[in-house]
Amino acid sequence: MAVTVSTVDARKKFADIVNTVAYGGEPVILTRRGREVAALVSMEELALLQLIEDRMDIEDAKKALAEPGENIPAHEFWKQLGV
Repeated sequence: MAVTVSTVDARKKFADIVNTVAYGGEPVILTRRGREVAALVSMEELALLQLIEDRMDIEDAKKALAEPGENIPAHEFWKQLGV
């Protein structure tokens, strides 16, 4: 279960919060005026989130390639966009 800390308290206890996340593996949710605004997660959890995102991107790319129509090289696509 994630710990919730206000940004004001997080400034005061930053080192303790980093230790909770890094060594305790406990995510910390930061709030501002009672609203959740950010989260601190361990490097292991970040790596897992990035892996999930990469796999989702691969699945999206596979779906796009399977769609009917002409595939064009990336450099042509960027040229059409004027980039």
